[in-house]
Amino acid sequence: MVQQPAAADGSTAASESRSWLDRIGIPKPLLWGFVGVLIFMIGDGVEITYLTQYLTQPEGGGLAGSQATFATVTIYGLAVMIASWFSGTLSSIWGPRYVMWLGAGWWVVFELLFLYVAIPSQSYLLIVTIYGIRGFAYPLFAYAFLVWAQVASPVHMRGSVAGWFWFVFTGGLPTLGAAVAAFAIGPLGMSLHNTLVLSLVLVAVGGVIGCSVKEPHGTKPIADETVQNPRSPKRLIEGVDIIWRDKRTLAGGITRIVNTAPEFGFFAMFPFVFGPETPGGGFLTAPEIAAMTSIVYGANIAANLAFGVLGDYFGWRRTVTWFGCVGCAIATPLWYFASIASESFGVAATLGAVYGVLLAGFVPLSALMPSMVTTKDKGSALAVLNFGAGGAAFLGPVTVYAIHPVFGGGGVAIAFALMYVIVAVLSTFVKDGSDPGEAKKARAATATAPAGATTG
Repeated sequence: MVQQPAAADGSTAASESRSWLDRIGIPKPLLWGFVGVLIFMIGDGVEITYLTQYLTQPEGGGLAGSQATFATVTIYGLAVMIASWFSGTLSSIWGPRYVMWLGAGWWVVFELLFLYVAIPSQSYLLIVTIYGIRGFAYPLFAYAFLVWAQVASPVHMRGSVAGWFWFVFTGGLPTLGAAVAAFAIGPLGMSLHNTLVLSLVLVAVGGVIGCSVKEPHGTKPIADETVQNPRSPKRLIEGVDIIWRDKRTLAGGITRIVNTAPEFGFFAMFPFVFGPETPGGGFLTAPEIAAMTSIVYGANIAANLAFGVLGDYFGWRRTVTWFGCVGCAIATPLWYFASIASESFGVAATLGAVYGVLLAGFVPLSALMPSMVTTKDKGSALAVLNFGAGGAAFLGPVTVYAIHPVFGGGGVAIAFALMYVIVAVLSTFVKDGSDPGEAKKARAATATAPAGATTG
């Protein structure tokens, strides 16, 4: 019998030695981390469908509708964007497990203050301030685990690991979180306040489970032996310069911002172009828009796993460029214009699901960006990636608010399509030798090169 060779990243190539978790793309030591992130994000997502409504009620603070929206979207989103960056840079200094503890503790403390101090005070300033500060929490917890999962995984599994991360993340927020809220408020008859208490319990449970993982990469700074004083706070500032030191990282960050920006933008716009808030009445009811949203997210969640695995075989960068960027550039205007032309829920939901599937083509970007830099820069590269995830929540709605009043929904759809075309070009610069696609090209070039020739 011929002995099977070792893999390039040092792992054994003998598939029979791998556990079933390894076979599906989850490193066994990190299993409970994925479970913890799922439960945490379910808890975080409980409030997503009704918090604005709750804050306008007398028992929820009695805010005006515009005030509630400002608290839950603008200030909270800004905090999420900032914390998304620090989840990577702090992980590079302290180790991701400590950052996860910080995020979980932060969420619990400021949620308690929000529920039992800010809301009873009915002070707009206090409610906005405390809820906004709580927005720093979930990126510190969830995105720090993404950093951990990437640095602790073998290269050949990183696409699959990214797929599993986004599966549990979006499975919790908003999908199962919204479902838990609907069940608690509906069949269980819980008050809106008690449903928020339930979310606090779920977050605490998920936080404890996720932070209890013992895998050794979690407690070490993400740096190599060339870095002096890896735990120094100065590294927070040093990490910023990767944007101009490595243009690939900048291109990847811009690609990540555009990735889900149209998703956020469309769901902010649909009630005004498809639904009952459309002047003269739209062709979809509010429940149909909610159902379409669930279908799109459900398709995306399922596809996250598939594209994570596909990226490990087809190539991370090629998957992002062709399925994510080019695919979404086609699917975005098709979804909008075909829905308007047909005025059919079936067409809108089907094409929305197609968009949700192709959106998962961006999943391998989470594997690609940290793999193309040195060990000391991995935390900074993931900080750029995570910042892009937070920035998408701003770019999408801002694009709608800027373009829709002048050019209508069609202008917004075309603008989003053009964004995808631009990042399709940018994504071609996001390359790394450990990318399965690039490695395959290198092997092919070596095999066809004349004897004695070199290939790059």
